[in-house]
Amino acid sequence: MDYWAILELEPGADATTLKRAFREKARRWHPDLNGSDPVAEERFKQVNEAYAVLSDPRRRRDWEIGEQAGVAPSSPPDPFASGFPSFETYLDRLFGRERAPGSDGPHPEPTWGPGEERQSQPWSGGEPTPGVGSASVTAAPPPPPPPVRAGVDSESVVDLTPEQALSGSSVELELPDGLVVEVATPPLAGDGWRLRLAGVTPGGGDHFLQLRVRTPEGLRIDGLRVTYPLELSPADAALGCQVIVPTLEGEVRLRIPAGSSSGRLLRLRGRGLASGERRGDQLVEVRIVVPDRLDEAEEALYGRLRQLAQEREGEDGSVDGG
Repeated sequence: MDYWAILELEPGADATTLKRAFREKARRWHPDLNGSDPVAEERFKQVNEAYAVLSDPRRRRDWEIGEQAGVAPSSPPDPFASGFPSFETYLDRLFGRERAPGSDGPHPEPTWGPGEERQSQPWSGGEPTPGVGSASVTAAPPPPPPPVRAGVDSESVVDLTPEQALSGSSVELELPDGLVVEVATPPLAGDGWRLRLAGVTPGGGDHFLQLRVRTPEGLRIDGLRVTYPLELSPADAALGCQVIVPTLEGEVRLRIPAGSSSGRLLRLRGRGLASGERRGDQLVEVRIVVPDRLDEAEEALYGRLRQLAQEREGEDGSVDGG
């Protein structure tokens, strides 16, 4: 096996990077967090074996020599033949951490003073690895297999500035189970886009990122194009008017033609985002909004308007008799 590829590292990565990658992969594939998924069990064993070899200078050297000579190393005994410990127990024994009696919560990783060095070793069964932990641990009987948990999808919202959306950005996100992932958003991303992180939730579900790219003035970004919803009263939409609308470069005056209905788009050329020689436009979408409450005078006027509209429809649909 290519142990560097299993941990998704470049060959020769330093000890800190190796340890971080190991912890992430161990959390990702630990059977305790993936139900009874046999694929997760096999991947977890590979991660444990990869760290066992790469963190031990002698075993790493022997493996690299064997790789160059084309000789496959002998398979070590399976440390998980009698079952898998819980994820927290696995980390505690792996890094030589002790728990207070009656405590079952996670403990922080110990830190060492100047000149001290502690080499963490992979899980090797019920007994602690020599030189790692001083506590005596008795192997427990294998626990019953956990119930299969169906993957549950989750979603979160990520806010981006127009500049971040234009060029792409690196976003660090903490998932509900505490796993921290780094996501690179694509260039020319738009408001409302959804990015899928496959299989990262407990049980193998997906996590979706909904991108929100808006300005405080209400401008929405979609690639190089900018959109703005403009709310108008029925009178302004019917008679036409002039309004002030925001753009990325400041406010501009816009003339609204008479007889504008909801959904009409008015274009402001060259008012979008720019990328090299390309520049987008801004679209202003008309939305007619009626008041929530009417006073007596307004109600009378709207009633008269409806009467006139009905009379005009009657005239347009009238037929002369012969």
